[in-house]
Amino acid sequence: MNRYLFDSNAVTSLINNRPPFIARLEFVRRQGFRIGTCEPVVAELLFGLEMSSSRTANTLLLHRGLRLIRCWPFDRSASEVYGRISAELRRRGRQMQVIDVMLAAIALSLGNCTVVTTDSDLSDIPGLKVENWELE
Repeated sequence: MNRYLFDSNAVTSLINNRPPFIARLEFVRRQGFRIGTCEPVVAELLFGLEMSSSRTANTLLLHRGLRLIRCWPFDRSASEVYGRISAELRRRGRQMQVIDVMLAAIALSLGNCTVVTTDSDLSDIPGLKVENWELE
């Protein structure tokens, strides 16, 4: 089963109903792809809500948006992939946000999964498929 895993920017595009993003979402859904995000991304978004001056309204929007997609967990398989990715990045002298590495680990552990992001850093992770729907 092919999947698309949204990072926090992609979830925000979904919530804000950005037309090019929504058009692409509808297209891949018609193709039978599974669409979702992951718990580390939800945690990042909830942190952002806590820092927001419009917390109540934005919380409602986030929860409404999350009902439209799956949410994959950070499980043991993802933990093992996370360890390998983090070690490889450190050996290469490359630093990356922990949440980004967790997202990549979940995507790789799921298999047949493409990350939808505007963050070009994720392209540095070997084997990870990345698309930017804001550019397409």
